Amino acid sequence: MDKTKNMCLVEIKKLYKSYHSGVETVHALQDVNFDIGDGDFLCIMGESGAGKSTLLSVLGGLNRPSEGKIIVDEIDIYSLTNEQIATYRSEYLGFVFQSFNLVPYLTVLENVMLPLAVTELKKKEKKERAVVVVEKVGLGKKMSRLPDQLSGGEQERVAIARAIVNKPPIVLADEPTGNLDTKTGKEIMDLFADINREGQTIVMVTHNPNNIQYANKKVVIKDGMVVNVMNYLPI
Repeated sequence: MDKTKNMCLVEIKKLYKSYHSGVETVHALQDVNFDIGDGDFLCIMGESGAGKSTLLSVLGGLNRPSEGKIIVDEIDIYSLTNEQIATYRSEYLGFVFQSFNLVPYLTVLENVMLPLAVTELKKKEKKERAVVVVEKVGLGKKMSRLPDQLSGGEQERVAIARAIVNKPPIVLADEPTGNLDTKTGKEIMDLFADINREGQTIVMVTHNPNNIQYANKKVVIKDGMVVNVMNYLPI
């Protein structure tokens, strides 16, 4: 299947985001426009301070833009109430952060079950679903361990499992291999590729040029502006 022809899932239109720092105005995003197809694996690249993480946070419903629209599944998310945006995040998005953001006193399985707390699933169903996902990321024998009993790569796998346990259409990942060695980083990217092949859309901020080979679309940002959008077939 030619993934460059996927149905449009996200439309980003004339997006601006500015911050005020004293008398100075920082333009973090300026006139950003591009689409994300259903099933895309998109890498967002650029130097530090280019606006990559700001764009990801706006896309994630965490950071209201100064101007412009983000339309997801034909819904303009920033026309919604804060409560509706929270529902959008829980139904449409999974987040994977560079710092993992695991709860230190919860086990692997309990961390992965956290997003299921707001669902109507029964407790047994929540546990069963979490077990399947933990096994999927290769940690089936470490479900009862705490985060500090895991390696960095294993903690990242827990974060990925937590992000996909609700089966969200979109997974947002901010430098997921940034703190990992080359071998572990490749294993994590292979896991993201597997998730993407199963139908979930991946939007990843990355500095690592080696990660581009997994994507079918690349967006390059410089000084808050999109300077290049490239579509191609992944490995």
